[in-house]
Amino acid sequence: MSKLKTRKSAAKRFRVTASGKIVHRSIGLNHLMRKKSMGERRRLLKGNVLSKAQEQRVKRMLGMA
Repeated sequence: MSKLKTRKSAAKRFRVTASGKIVHRSIGLNHLMRKKSMGERRRLLKGNVLSKAQEQRVKRMLGMA
């Protein structure tokens, strides 16, 4: 079987943590920032962990599975 190629669009949007979870950037950080509290902005900057249902698809796109 040939090697899996990494989908570059997925590589730019997702990263893998040390424990193997997939993290992506939070939505809602582009505009209307003055309405949001500082705590909300800080929480959004952390990023979100992908659900187990989507994790397998993204790992395949990243060439990990």
